[in-house]
Amino acid sequence: MALRRFRADLHIHTCLSPCGELSMYPRGLVAKALDRGLDIIAVTDHNATENAAAVGQAAEGTGLTVLPGLELTTEEEAHILGLFDPGTDLGPLLAAVYRNLPDIPARHSFIKNQVIVDAEDGVVGFNPHCLIGATRFTVYEAVGLIHGHGGMAVASHIDREAFSLISQLGFIPPDLALDAVEVSPLLPYDEARKTFGALTALPLLRFSDAHRPEEVGRASMEFLMAEPRLEEIRKALAGRDGREVRPS
Repeated sequence: MALRRFRADLHIHTCLSPCGELSMYPRGLVAKALDRGLDIIAVTDHNATENAAAVGQAAEGTGLTVLPGLELTTEEEAHILGLFDPGTDLGPLLAAVYRNLPDIPARHSFIKNQVIVDAEDGVVGFNPHCLIGATRFTVYEAVGLIHGHGGMAVASHIDREAFSLISQLGFIPPDLALDAVEVSPLLPYDEARKTFGALTALPLLRFSDAHRPEEVGRASMEFLMAEPRLEEIRKALAGRDGREVRPS
């Protein structure tokens, strides 16, 4: 199968995330991703997945692939990205997440900013859970949950001074079965490699962590692979069968 290059930003929030701007609606998000020359994006809202399918539907026929996902907050308050193939049934995973979130309702100010939408940007509801909170999953349980549903687990923004494995634990556990680690757009890739290369042998990625339209694609990776699916992304991360990944 012929290989081609895919530019990917696999850490993007929508209006469902309590810290995401209300302007992060499906059609506008897709338009911005295409304008930035992206081929693949992932919708990774905090502790929730409801808007991923709507973004995927909004992208139909555009050539943009949308991976559903989420950004889990562990009990240590570290963030772990879960990335999945399009069409994956994330209902069971989401139910497990909601069972393990704090048993308190979201405050009114958060409910306004936890908007569930359809592919036409219509508001269909508001998520009542406290998505800003930490789940009861340890980092090990969070990675196991993601893998148990067929996903990839990526440690989020390990360079940040809060909500990262390093900020919360002081290190990256060598026995934690991560697929990769990510740095934020604030750190140039070459500097990140020098800073964190000695701490982990895991593949290093750099994505936008976009919460506003103008942030989409501000950091991305280029994958050389056959098709935009997790199996191919895993091969690229491992450098197998001619696949590769590099900063774009």
